Amino acid sequence: MKIGLISDTHLRETNQELTDLLSGPFRDVEMILHAGDITELAVLGGLGGKKVHAVCGNMDSAAVRQTLPPKRIIQVGKMRIGLIHGWGGPQGIAERVAGEFTGVNGIVFGHTHTPGQSSRGGILLFNPGSFGAGWTQGKRSVGILQVSDQITGEIVWL
Repeated sequence: MKIGLISDTHLRETNQELTDLLSGPFRDVEMILHAGDITELAVLGGLGGKKVHAVCGNMDSAAVRQTLPPKRIIQVGKMRIGLIHGWGGPQGIAERVAGEFTGVNGIVFGHTHTPGQSSRGGILLFNPGSFGAGWTQGKRSVGILQVSDQITGEIVWL
């Protein structure tokens, strides 16, 4: 299964760049995971008819925080993927989010606006970066996960 990953949209409403993902990097994904800082729930509507799983982040409105959980686990075939926004400074964030889950094969998180991936104990830790503002690198990005008998990830620069 191919999964689109997005985080830190920081939008109040859907915009053309967001909907363009559906004809661009997310055109053939079966599911989208949003790792928080959506800002407003209306933004999720811009992700079209795709199945979307999302969590809230530290910059989300009260409506988003009341509607979405701070973390969740998504079952994809035999794989379990943890989804969380993250918190604190960028140093050590992968270890902090990894400590929030047990029994997962991968973890998708955001918060730092810095895309990257690593592996700890056979678990893929993946940050798609920031769609809304790539504050740390000046570039925006999303991610793609391929899930089969393993999980692999790719950063997509926008």
